Amino acid sequence: MKFKQITSYFIVAIIATISFYSCKTDQKNEAPKQAIKELKFKWDNLSLSNEERVDLLIAEMTLEEKTSQLLDVCPPIERLDIPEYNWWNEALHGVARNGRATVFPQAIAFGATFDEDLILRVGTAISDEARAKYNESIKIGNRSRYAGLTFWSPNVNIFRDARWGRGQETYGEDPFLTSRIGVNFVKGLQGTDSKYMKAAACAKHYAVHSGPEEFRHEFDAVVNNKDLFETYLPAFKALVKEAKVEGVMGAYNRTLGVPCCGSPYLLQDILRKDWGFEGYIVSDCGAISDFHRFHKVTQTAEESAALALISGTTINCGNVYSVLKSALDQKLITVELINQRLKESLLTRFKLGMFDPIGTNPYDNITASVIDSEKHRQIAKEVAQKSIVLLKNKNNILPLKKDARRMYVVGPNASSEEVLLGNYYGLTSSTQTILDGIVSKVSPGTTINYKSGVLPFRHNVNPIDWSTGEAGESEVCIAVMGISGLLEGEEGEAIASDSRGDRKDIKLPQNQIDYIKKIRSKTENPIVLILTGGSPIAIPELHDLVDAILFVWYPGEEGGNAVADVLFGDVPPSGKLPITFPKSVDQLPPYIDYNMAGRTYKYMSKEPLYPFGFGLSYTSFEYKNLIIDNNYKVTAEITNTGKLDSEEVIQLYISSPLAGKEDPIYDLKSFKREFIKAGETKTITFNLTKETFNQFNAEGKEVLRKGDYKVYIGGSLPSQRSLDLGASKTISKVVSL
Repeated sequence: MKFKQITSYFIVAIIATISFYSCKTDQKNEAPKQAIKELKFKWDNLSLSNEERVDLLIAEMTLEEKTSQLLDVCPPIERLDIPEYNWWNEALHGVARNGRATVFPQAIAFGATFDEDLILRVGTAISDEARAKYNESIKIGNRSRYAGLTFWSPNVNIFRDARWGRGQETYGEDPFLTSRIGVNFVKGLQGTDSKYMKAAACAKHYAVHSGPEEFRHEFDAVVNNKDLFETYLPAFKALVKEAKVEGVMGAYNRTLGVPCCGSPYLLQDILRKDWGFEGYIVSDCGAISDFHRFHKVTQTAEESAALALISGTTINCGNVYSVLKSALDQKLITVELINQRLKESLLTRFKLGMFDPIGTNPYDNITASVIDSEKHRQIAKEVAQKSIVLLKNKNNILPLKKDARRMYVVGPNASSEEVLLGNYYGLTSSTQTILDGIVSKVSPGTTINYKSGVLPFRHNVNPIDWSTGEAGESEVCIAVMGISGLLEGEEGEAIASDSRGDRKDIKLPQNQIDYIKKIRSKTENPIVLILTGGSPIAIPELHDLVDAILFVWYPGEEGGNAVADVLFGDVPPSGKLPITFPKSVDQLPPYIDYNMAGRTYKYMSKEPLYPFGFGLSYTSFEYKNLIIDNNYKVTAEITNTGKLDSEEVIQLYISSPLAGKEDPIYDLKSFKREFIKAGETKTITFNLTKETFNQFNAEGKEVLRKGDYKVYIGGSLPSQRSLDLGASKTISKVVSL
C-alpha cells in the first residue's frame, strides 16, 4: 500500500515536471510571436532589412506626408510616431553652429598637414562629439537646425583660384591630395559599425563649384571633359567609391549649361550609374529655386521641382518641393518617383538608427564628456602644429629663444579670436590666441609687450604711432598679420568683403604692408612675420624685408599654443602648402574661366611666390638612391642631415611624355609623412601600379601615354622656385612605358 502511494506521488511529480517544462518551452516558442504582436508598427521590426522597413513605412504614408519629408525641414508625423527632423548640419572642422564643440583648424589646414591618419582621427573625434550632442539634444527635445546627424561636410571642391573666399573650406588645389584627406575625413565621420552610421557625411558642392561667390546662383561653369574628369571630379569619385559617403550636395551653379541639382548627366549618369552611389542627394540651400529665378531653365516652381526630382535630387534644402503635389497634378512627375526619392532619404535616417529604440545603436552610449574634451583639444593642437608652413627662415632666426631679454608683439591678429575660427565653426569654452601662446612660452624674466599697432583692413584713424619704434628696439619683433573670415568666406558671412566673400586682390592689406615697412625702416633687428588666412596671400614686397615667415591658416581653438610651439622650437614646422601662392592676381587667368590652363601647380608656367607642396623645416633632409622595379615599386632613402628630430612630408610626382603640353607639368601621385630622427636614414616605399601613370585625354578618358615618364621624390614640388626658396633637392628617375 505504502509502495503504491509512493509510486503515485512519483508519477504525479513526473507529470507536473513535464507539464512545467512544456509550458516553459511553449512560452519560449511564443515569445517572438508575442514580441512581433507588441510592435506598434511593422517597420519597427529590427529583424528586417532597412530596405524592407522603409518600404513598409512608405506604404502607410499619405501623399502629403511623403512630400513633407523631402524638404530639409521635415515636420513630425505623429500618427506614425515619426519625429521632426532637420537635415541641415555642418561639421567642416568640428561640429558647427550648434554650440559647444572642439574647434579644429580650418579645413585648408587639413590639406596642409598631408596627414591621412591624423585627419581620420579628426573625423572620428568630430563624429563622437556629433553623436554626444545629438544624444543630449534628443533628451531635451531639441530637433532644430544643426542638431541632427546629417552633416553637409566635407567640401571637396578644387581651390582653383586664389580669389575664392570659400577656398578655405577645401583641402587645396590638387585632386589627389583632396581625395586622400577627404576619404579619411568621411571614414572618421561615418564610423566603422557594420549596421549603423555614427554620422552621415556629404560631399559638396557637386560639381565645378569654385566661385565667384557673387554670381554663384547664376553662373555656368563651362569646362572641357579633360578638366572635368582630371581635376573637378576625382575627389567626389573617391569619396563615393572608397569612403562610401552617404550624401552628395548639388551645387548652385550650372555646369555645361545645366543646373547641377537638375543635371541627369551629373546625378544619374556619372554619380549613380558610373560610380554606384547609393545615398541621398541634397540641393544646396535655395538652389532649386535658382532654376526659374536666375538660371531661367524653367518657368515655374513646379517645373523646377520636377526637374530636380527627376534628375535625382532627393532632399530640397529650401521650399520648392512644397509644390510637389501641384507638380504631380500637372503630370510633371509620378507617385512612383516620389516614393523612390523618399526611400533614398529615409534609408539614411534608418542607417543612423533614428527609428530604433534608444540603446540598440552602439553610438547611443557616447556621452557629453567627449565634447571639447582634453583628448580632442590635443588633436586640434596637433593639426595646427602640423599644418603651419615655414616660408622663410633667414639665418635660422627661428626657432626663437624663450629667454630673450626683450620681445615685442604687434599686429591686429595677435590677440584676435576671430582669426582662429575661419568659417562654419563651433564655439569652444576656451580659445588660445596667438598672443596667449607666445606669452605662455617665454621666460618670466623676458620683457614682452604688445600693441595692435594697425587696424586689420584700413589705415589707422589716429595718426599717432607708439608701436613701431618700440617694436624696432626689441631683440625681435613678432608681427601677427593677415586676414580673417571677416574678409573672405561665403557670400553673406564675410562682412568686410566688398565682393561678397571673394577677394579682388590677393595681397596683404596695404595698411599692413606699410606698417611692416615702417618697422623695418627703424630697425635692423629681426622681424618674424606670422600670417593668418585661408587662402594665398601675396607678399612679394615683404618677403625680402622680414627675416622669417610662418603661415598658420585659421588654426582653431588651440592655435595660439600650436603657433608658439613652432615659433619657439618645441615642435619643428612640417606643414606644406596645399595651394600655389601667386605673386599677384596678374598671374591668374580670368576668375570666371573654369579651364585649368594656367592654373595650379599642374598648369601654371609662371613662377609663383611660393609653390604648391613647399614648406621649410628647422632641420634639413637629403634624398638619394631612387629605385623603381618592374612592378612599379618605388623606394628611396631620406636622411635627416640636421640636428633636430622632425617630421617630413615626402612627395611623389610624375611627369608624362606630354607634360607641359597636353598633360600636367607635374602630377602628385602619392605622399607620406614620416618622423625621422637627426642623423637617421629611412627607406621610403611607394607601391605604384601601371595605372598610376594614366593621364586624361581630351574626351576625359584615362589613357597611358607611350614614352618616357619621369618620377620625382622630394619634400616639395620639383621646381626651380622650390630650390631657390631653400627646399631640399628632389631626386628623379625615368620610367619608359
